[in-house]
Parts: sequence; C-alpha cells; structure tokens
Amino acid sequence: MSIDWIDTHCHAYVSAFSEDREEMVQRAFDAGVGRLLLPNIDAESVQPLLDLVADHPGRCFPMMGLHPCHVEDDWEAQCVPILAALDAEPCIAVGEIGMDLFRGKKTQEQQVAAFHAQIGWALERDLPVVLHVREAFEETFAVLDQYTDTNLRGVFHCFTGGPEEVEKIAGYGSFCYGLGGVTTFRKAGMEAVVPHIPEDRIILETDSPYLAPVPHRGKRNEPAYTALVGQRVADILERPVSDIAALTTANAERLFRLPVPFDPST
Repeated sequence: MSIDWIDTHCHAYVSAFSEDREEMVQRAFDAGVGRLLLPNIDAESVQPLLDLVADHPGRCFPMMGLHPCHVEDDWEAQCVPILAALDAEPCIAVGEIGMDLFRGKKTQEQQVAAFHAQIGWALERDLPVVLHVREAFEETFAVLDQYTDTNLRGVFHCFTGGPEEVEKIAGYGSFCYGLGGVTTFRKAGMEAVVPHIPEDRIILETDSPYLAPVPHRGKRNEPAYTALVGQRVADILERPVSDIAALTTANAERLFRLPVPFDPST
C-alpha cells in the first residue's frame, strides 16, 4: 500500500531553494509527500509562492497572510497585496499569522492588531488560520479567547507546547497541532506531549527550509522529510507508520478542505 503524506507547512518558494527547487519538489513527490501547503510570509513573497502553485497545480496549495515577524508600523500597507491575492486565488487558509515575542517584542501592539485583522479575513471567507506562536502562548490565547463564539478553526503550526497548552487548544474545539522537525529533537521532550494530543487533530509539516528533523538537523529542511516526522510520531504513539500517514492526511484534508488527491497516473 502506498503512503500518502501531506506537508501542511513549507516555504518551498523561498530563495533557499533557488538552485534546485524543481528537484526538491520532485524528491518530495518521490518520498510520498504528494501535496505541499504553502504559507505566505509578506508582500514580497506573494508572487514567488503563486508561481510555484502555478507550476504544480493540484499538488501545491496557497495560503495568504502576514507573518508576525514581518509586522511593522506599515503592516496595513503590507496587507493590501496579500489580501488581494487571498481573494484572487483559490487559497486554502489565512497564514502564516500570529504572535512572535522572541523576535518581535517591540511590535507586540502591531502584531495583535494584525492578528485580529487577519482572523477577520478568515472568518469572512470561512477559511482556517495557520498560527505562528513563539514565546507567545498566553498572548495568543488572549486573542483567540475573543472568538470562542465563532467558527474559527486552524492549526498551531510548529507546536512545541506542553500538556497544558494541548488542553487549552483542545478546548477551542476546531484547532489542529502541526508537528514538525522539533518532534524529532531529543531535548524537545515531545515524546511526553504527543500522546496527549487528540489523534484527529495531528497534522504534519516541515516548515522547510527551517527546523530540519533528525538526522538532518542543522541542515536545510525540505518537504521530503515529512516522512521522517511521521515516522517519529508513529514511534512515539507505537502505531504503524501507515496509520499515522492515513490519519494525518485525513486530518489535513478535513481542516483545509483539500480537493480530491492528485493522481499522477491520470
């Protein structure tokens, strides 16, 4: 039985792949990673992202959002072309958005404003949100708590929280947990966290070109390594890797309302 993985979060359009982008994408397909979901970063990344989607219809899917690390005083102007693309293209989510207080404490007020604005985009269009949360769980929860009477849904990308954060997120009812390369890091302690995550809320990602999983840690990450993350999750949960592929793929298809899987034989 063939295994079908989905990399739910990769920046395969960035310059880190400029020398071998097509080979990198093909390696993903060869590894059984049949679909790549592409979160946007800022206004400048919109066109490279859409170009990659155009090159691989049915296999690469666009999201649109302003990353919190790119939120500055001019964030509203940055959002103009991003919002235009969101409405012009068949986007599957609003992202990557959220809060980053590791790099952006000075822009916290602007990040909160941009976060609320982009949640509004998602609610208006019935799209999920893809959340970047770094050293900002409390602040992110303070924002999300204001939307508990809505149908807001999404994913905590690169989830590295503990059991308390798992429980809080589960209480929202419609959010998934994106597990990536950090899940394979020995000192991350994710083997004590993953069993607490509801299985119908686990999705896999790479965040390529960042956070490569073991044994590639410290090197450039790429979507083909989704399978390595999946194997680690299978080991933690003591489940066959085929089970983890099936359930995480089904979870991603449900959250992002993905179309019928691409069949390369047709």
